[in-house]
Amino acid sequence: MEQPRYHDIKLGEKGAIISIIAYVCLSVLKLFIGYTANSEALRADGLNNTTDIAASIAVLIGLRFSRKPADRDHPYGHWKAETIASLLASFIMMAVGLQVLYGAVSSIRDGGGGAPDLLAAWTGLFCAVVMYFVYQYNKKLALQINSQAVMAAAKDNLSDAWVSIGAAIGIIGSQFHLNWLDSLTAAAVGLLICKTAWDIFREATHHLTDGFDEEMLEKYRQTVLATPGVKGVENLRARSYGSHTVVDLVLLVGSHLDIQDAHRLATKVEDELKRTHGVYDVHVHMEPTLKDVD
Repeated sequence: MEQPRYHDIKLGEKGAIISIIAYVCLSVLKLFIGYTANSEALRADGLNNTTDIAASIAVLIGLRFSRKPADRDHPYGHWKAETIASLLASFIMMAVGLQVLYGAVSSIRDGGGGAPDLLAAWTGLFCAVVMYFVYQYNKKLALQINSQAVMAAAKDNLSDAWVSIGAAIGIIGSQFHLNWLDSLTAAAVGLLICKTAWDIFREATHHLTDGFDEEMLEKYRQTVLATPGVKGVENLRARSYGSHTVVDLVLLVGSHLDIQDAHRLATKVEDELKRTHGVYDVHVHMEPTLKDVD
Protein backbone atom coordinates (compact mmCIF):
# COMPACT_ATOMS: atom_id res chain seq x y z
CA MET A 1 0.00 0.00 0.00
CA GLU A 2 1.26 3.51 -0.81
CA GLN A 3 2.41 5.95 1.84
CA PRO A 4 -0.43 8.16 3.12
CA ARG A 5 -0.75 11.70 1.84
CA TYR A 6 0.67 13.30 4.98
CA HIS A 7 0.90 16.70 3.27
CA ASP A 8 -2.88 16.71 2.76
CA ILE A 9 -3.47 15.76 6.39
CA LYS A 10 -1.24 18.62 7.54
CA LEU A 11 -3.32 21.00 5.41
CA GLY A 12 -6.39 19.64 7.19
CA GLU A 13 -4.74 20.44 10.52
CA LYS A 14 -4.29 24.02 9.35
CA GLY A 15 -8.03 24.30 8.72
CA ALA A 16 -8.78 22.93 12.22
CA ILE A 17 -6.36 25.44 13.79
CA ILE A 18 -8.00 28.35 11.93
CA SER A 19 -11.41 27.18 13.18
CA ILE A 20 -10.13 26.98 16.77
CA ILE A 21 -8.71 30.52 16.65
CA ALA A 22 -11.93 31.90 15.14
CA TYR A 23 -14.13 30.11 17.68
CA VAL A 24 -12.06 31.23 20.68
CA CYS A 25 -12.24 34.88 19.60
CA LEU A 26 -15.92 34.81 18.67
CA SER A 27 -17.09 32.85 21.72
CA VAL A 28 -15.37 35.32 24.07
CA LEU A 29 -16.93 38.24 22.17
CA LYS A 30 -20.42 36.72 22.08
CA LEU A 31 -20.46 35.66 25.73
CA PHE A 32 -19.18 39.07 26.90
CA ILE A 33 -21.65 41.07 24.79
CA GLY A 34 -24.41 38.54 25.48
CA TYR A 35 -24.15 39.04 29.25
CA THR A 36 -23.60 42.81 29.15
CA ALA A 37 -26.39 43.37 26.59
CA ASN A 38 -28.71 40.84 28.33
CA SER A 39 -29.24 38.68 25.22
CA GLU A 40 -30.00 35.02 25.82
CA ALA A 41 -29.81 34.29 22.08
CA LEU A 42 -26.26 35.68 21.82
CA ARG A 43 -25.21 33.85 24.98
CA ALA A 44 -26.55 30.63 23.50
CA ASP A 45 -24.62 31.36 20.30
CA GLY A 46 -21.48 31.91 22.37
CA LEU A 47 -21.98 28.60 24.17
CA ASN A 48 -22.42 27.01 20.75
CA ASN A 49 -18.99 28.30 19.78
CA THR A 50 -17.42 26.88 22.95
CA THR A 51 -18.58 23.43 21.83
CA ASP A 52 -17.08 24.16 18.44
CA ILE A 53 -13.72 24.80 20.12
CA ALA A 54 -13.82 21.36 21.72
CA ALA A 55 -15.02 19.78 18.47
CA SER A 56 -12.27 21.45 16.44
CA ILE A 57 -9.65 20.32 18.96
CA ALA A 58 -10.99 16.76 18.64
CA VAL A 59 -10.70 17.02 14.86
CA LEU A 60 -7.15 18.37 15.15
CA ILE A 61 -6.10 15.51 17.46
CA GLY A 62 -7.75 12.99 15.13
CA LEU A 63 -5.96 14.39 12.09
CA ARG A 64 -2.59 14.30 13.84
CA PHE A 65 -3.16 10.77 15.10
CA SER A 66 -4.17 9.65 11.60
CA ARG A 67 -0.72 10.68 10.34
CA LYS A 68 0.91 7.88 12.33
CA PRO A 69 2.29 5.23 9.95
CA ALA A 70 1.01 1.67 9.85
CA ASP A 71 2.32 -0.63 12.58
CA ARG A 72 1.85 -4.22 13.77
CA ASP A 73 -1.49 -3.48 15.43
CA HIS A 74 -2.71 -1.17 12.64
CA PRO A 75 -1.55 -2.65 9.31
CA TYR A 76 -3.89 -0.32 7.39
CA GLY A 77 -2.67 2.77 9.23
CA HIS A 78 -4.48 5.07 11.66
CA TRP A 79 -6.63 6.98 9.17
CA LYS A 80 -9.95 6.17 10.86
CA ALA A 81 -8.87 8.32 13.81
CA GLU A 82 -10.09 11.22 11.67
CA THR A 83 -13.61 9.77 11.56
CA ILE A 84 -13.55 8.93 15.28
CA ALA A 85 -12.69 12.59 15.94
CA SER A 86 -15.80 13.64 14.03
CA LEU A 87 -17.85 11.21 16.14
CA LEU A 88 -16.50 12.64 19.40
CA ALA A 89 -17.21 16.16 18.13
CA SER A 90 -20.86 15.22 17.55
CA PHE A 91 -21.21 14.02 21.17
CA ILE A 92 -19.84 17.31 22.51
CA MET A 93 -22.13 19.36 20.28
CA MET A 94 -25.23 17.34 21.20
CA ALA A 95 -24.59 17.75 24.95
CA VAL A 96 -24.31 21.54 24.72
CA GLY A 97 -27.18 21.79 22.23
CA LEU A 98 -29.50 20.08 24.72
CA GLN A 99 -28.24 22.37 27.49
CA VAL A 100 -28.92 25.50 25.41
CA LEU A 101 -32.37 24.19 24.44
CA TYR A 102 -33.28 23.47 28.06
CA GLY A 103 -32.23 26.95 29.20
CA ALA A 104 -34.15 28.64 26.37
CA VAL A 105 -37.35 26.67 27.01
CA SER A 106 -37.13 27.50 30.73
CA SER A 107 -36.78 31.19 29.88
CA ILE A 108 -39.80 31.10 27.55
CA ARG A 109 -41.84 29.36 30.26
CA ASP A 110 -40.88 32.09 32.74
CA GLY A 111 -41.98 34.81 30.34
CA GLY A 112 -38.57 35.87 29.03
CA GLY A 113 -36.44 38.80 30.14
CA GLY A 114 -36.18 42.38 29.02
CA ALA A 115 -35.26 43.45 25.51
CA PRO A 116 -31.48 43.09 24.95
CA ASP A 117 -29.29 45.94 23.76
CA LEU A 118 -29.10 46.33 19.98
CA LEU A 119 -25.31 45.97 20.22
CA ALA A 120 -25.91 42.24 20.57
CA ALA A 121 -27.56 42.12 17.14
CA TRP A 122 -24.64 43.90 15.45
CA THR A 123 -22.25 41.49 17.20
CA GLY A 124 -24.21 38.52 15.87
CA LEU A 125 -24.12 39.83 12.29
CA PHE A 126 -20.39 40.55 12.48
CA CYS A 127 -19.68 37.03 13.77
CA ALA A 128 -21.86 35.53 11.01
CA VAL A 129 -19.72 37.22 8.34
CA VAL A 130 -16.50 35.96 9.96
CA MET A 131 -17.79 32.39 10.18
CA TYR A 132 -18.98 32.44 6.57
CA PHE A 133 -15.44 33.19 5.39
CA VAL A 134 -14.05 30.43 7.66
CA TYR A 135 -16.65 28.07 6.14
CA GLN A 136 -15.58 28.92 2.59
CA TYR A 137 -11.93 28.30 3.46
CA ASN A 138 -12.56 24.94 5.15
CA LYS A 139 -14.98 23.75 2.46
CA LYS A 140 -12.42 24.46 -0.26
CA LEU A 141 -9.72 22.74 1.81
CA ALA A 142 -11.93 19.68 2.51
CA LEU A 143 -12.66 19.22 -1.19
CA GLN A 144 -8.99 19.64 -2.04
CA ILE A 145 -7.75 16.95 0.39
CA ASN A 146 -10.98 14.85 0.47
CA SER A 147 -11.24 15.04 4.27
CA GLN A 148 -14.40 13.93 6.10
CA ALA A 149 -13.36 15.66 9.31
CA VAL A 150 -12.56 18.99 7.67
CA MET A 151 -15.83 18.87 5.70
CA ALA A 152 -17.70 18.21 8.97
CA ALA A 153 -15.94 21.25 10.43
CA ALA A 154 -16.95 23.31 7.38
CA LYS A 155 -20.60 22.30 7.77
CA ASP A 156 -20.39 23.31 11.41
CA ASN A 157 -18.91 26.67 10.36
CA LEU A 158 -21.86 27.31 8.05
CA SER A 159 -24.43 26.34 10.68
CA ASP A 160 -22.70 28.74 13.08
CA ALA A 161 -23.07 31.57 10.57
CA TRP A 162 -26.81 30.87 10.29
CA VAL A 163 -27.10 30.62 14.07
CA SER A 164 -25.56 34.07 14.46
CA ILE A 165 -27.91 35.52 11.83
CA GLY A 166 -30.88 33.92 13.62
CA ALA A 167 -29.71 35.32 16.94
CA ALA A 168 -29.45 38.80 15.42
CA ILE A 169 -32.99 38.54 13.99
CA GLY A 170 -34.36 37.48 17.37
CA ILE A 171 -32.59 40.36 19.12
CA ILE A 172 -33.89 42.89 16.60
CA GLY A 173 -37.41 41.47 16.95
CA SER A 174 -37.27 41.84 20.73
CA GLN A 175 -36.79 45.60 20.26
CA PHE A 176 -40.44 45.74 19.14
CA HIS A 177 -41.69 44.62 22.58
CA LEU A 178 -41.46 40.93 21.62
CA ASN A 179 -39.18 40.07 24.52
CA TRP A 180 -39.93 36.35 24.20
CA LEU A 181 -38.45 36.34 20.68
CA ASP A 182 -34.88 36.45 22.05
CA SER A 183 -35.51 33.30 24.11
CA LEU A 184 -37.32 31.64 21.20
CA THR A 185 -34.30 32.29 18.99
CA ALA A 186 -32.07 30.74 21.66
CA ALA A 187 -34.27 27.62 21.52
CA ALA A 188 -33.90 27.54 17.73
CA VAL A 189 -30.12 27.79 18.19
CA GLY A 190 -30.22 24.78 20.52
CA LEU A 191 -32.23 22.77 17.99
CA LEU A 192 -29.81 23.66 15.19
CA ILE A 193 -26.83 22.60 17.31
CA CYS A 194 -28.52 19.25 17.97
CA LYS A 195 -29.34 18.78 14.28
CA THR A 196 -25.76 19.51 13.21
CA ALA A 197 -24.49 17.07 15.85
CA TRP A 198 -26.87 14.37 14.59
CA ASP A 199 -25.83 14.88 10.95
CA ILE A 200 -22.14 14.57 11.85
CA PHE A 201 -22.84 11.52 14.07
CA ARG A 202 -24.81 9.78 11.30
CA GLU A 203 -22.11 10.35 8.69
CA ALA A 204 -19.28 9.28 11.02
CA THR A 205 -21.01 6.06 12.09
CA HIS A 206 -21.82 5.31 8.44
CA HIS A 207 -18.11 5.37 7.58
CA LEU A 208 -17.02 3.53 10.73
CA THR A 209 -19.39 0.66 9.93
CA ASP A 210 -17.93 0.48 6.39
CA GLY A 211 -20.96 2.03 4.72
CA PHE A 212 -20.29 3.44 1.26
CA ASP A 213 -22.12 5.51 -1.35
CA GLU A 214 -23.86 3.15 -3.79
CA GLU A 215 -23.67 5.70 -6.62
CA MET A 216 -19.89 5.88 -6.27
CA LEU A 217 -19.67 2.09 -6.31
CA GLU A 218 -21.56 2.05 -9.60
CA LYS A 219 -19.22 4.68 -11.06
CA TYR A 220 -16.24 2.54 -10.04
CA ARG A 221 -17.87 -0.48 -11.70
CA GLN A 222 -18.45 1.38 -14.97
CA THR A 223 -14.85 2.60 -15.02
CA VAL A 224 -13.56 -0.96 -14.52
CA LEU A 225 -15.87 -2.40 -17.19
CA ALA A 226 -14.65 0.23 -19.67
CA THR A 227 -11.06 -0.98 -19.29
CA PRO A 228 -9.99 -3.09 -22.35
CA GLY A 229 -9.52 -6.74 -21.44
CA VAL A 230 -12.04 -6.80 -18.59
CA LYS A 231 -14.89 -9.25 -19.31
CA GLY A 232 -16.92 -8.44 -16.22
CA VAL A 233 -16.91 -7.54 -12.54
CA GLU A 234 -17.87 -10.39 -10.21
CA ASN A 235 -17.71 -8.32 -7.03
CA LEU A 236 -16.79 -4.74 -6.09
CA ARG A 237 -16.62 -3.29 -2.60
CA ALA A 238 -15.16 -0.11 -1.14
CA ARG A 239 -14.53 1.32 2.30
CA SER A 240 -13.20 4.57 3.72
CA TYR A 241 -10.14 5.04 5.89
CA GLY A 242 -10.44 8.67 6.89
CA SER A 243 -10.08 10.66 3.67
CA HIS A 244 -8.82 7.59 1.75
CA THR A 245 -10.88 5.10 -0.25
CA VAL A 246 -9.82 1.47 -0.67
CA VAL A 247 -11.49 -0.71 -3.32
CA ASP A 248 -11.65 -4.52 -3.42
CA LEU A 249 -12.85 -6.14 -6.63
CA VAL A 250 -13.00 -9.46 -8.45
CA LEU A 251 -12.43 -9.21 -12.22
CA LEU A 252 -13.59 -11.67 -14.84
CA VAL A 253 -10.93 -12.07 -17.52
CA GLY A 254 -10.21 -14.34 -20.46
CA SER A 255 -8.96 -17.77 -19.37
CA HIS A 256 -6.17 -17.61 -21.96
CA LEU A 257 -4.34 -14.75 -20.21
CA ASP A 258 -0.92 -15.64 -18.86
CA ILE A 259 0.28 -14.32 -15.51
CA GLN A 260 2.12 -11.31 -16.97
CA ASP A 261 -0.85 -10.14 -19.05
CA ALA A 262 -3.16 -10.59 -16.07
CA HIS A 263 -0.81 -8.53 -13.92
CA ARG A 264 -0.68 -5.75 -16.51
CA LEU A 265 -4.49 -5.69 -16.72
CA ALA A 266 -4.81 -5.49 -12.93
CA THR A 267 -2.34 -2.59 -12.87
CA LYS A 268 -4.29 -0.84 -15.64
CA VAL A 269 -7.52 -1.15 -13.64
CA GLU A 270 -5.83 0.15 -10.48
CA ASP A 271 -4.31 3.13 -12.29
CA GLU A 272 -7.62 4.01 -13.94
CA LEU A 273 -9.54 4.02 -10.66
CA LYS A 274 -6.88 6.14 -9.01
CA ARG A 275 -6.69 8.59 -11.91
CA THR A 276 -10.43 8.94 -12.53
CA HIS A 277 -11.85 8.78 -9.00
CA GLY A 278 -8.92 9.53 -6.70
CA VAL A 279 -9.08 6.05 -5.12
CA TYR A 280 -6.20 5.56 -2.71
CA ASP A 281 -5.58 1.83 -3.11
CA VAL A 282 -7.09 -1.08 -5.08
CA HIS A 283 -6.98 -4.82 -4.33
CA VAL A 284 -7.68 -6.93 -7.43
CA HIS A 285 -8.49 -10.63 -7.63
CA MET A 286 -8.97 -12.27 -11.03
CA GLU A 287 -11.14 -15.18 -12.11
CA PRO A 288 -11.54 -16.70 -15.60
CA THR A 289 -14.91 -16.00 -17.18
CA LEU A 290 -17.16 -18.95 -18.05
CA LYS A 291 -17.95 -17.27 -21.35
CA ASP A 292 -14.49 -16.62 -22.67
CA VAL A 293 -15.24 -14.43 -25.70
CA ASP A 294 -12.62 -12.11 -27.10
